[in-house]
Amino acid sequence: MRLKLVLIASFVAALVGSSASIAIILGRFSSLETLSAPSFMIAWTLVFPIVAVVLAAAFVYRHTARSRKTQALLTAMLAAFLILAFFLIASIYTSRTTPLQPPQPTVPRNVG
Repeated sequence: MRLKLVLIASFVAALVGSSASIAIILGRFSSLETLSAPSFMIAWTLVFPIVAVVLAAAFVYRHTARSRKTQALLTAMLAAFLILAFFLIASIYTSRTTPLQPPQPTVPRNVG
């Protein structure tokens, strides 16, 4: 089995697919106002990782001689897990460390 090919192809697919989706999410949907009116960009955040995994699996399938299906399946599974890991790392990295507190209402004080 060509383990180097499987690892490199799945890593590149995960990097390309997740970074494209993360860039769209952080660039386009950074505020909550745009989520109230969804557009076709939401679909692209799902399409990029799927296309990257399929292309990597097809690449490995075409460039191996033996046990093609096994290596393509291994590439797809590894790429999918790496994409999930990249999404998790990006969500941890871009999250706020302290939650936003709502402003405290000012209570009128009677003086006198």
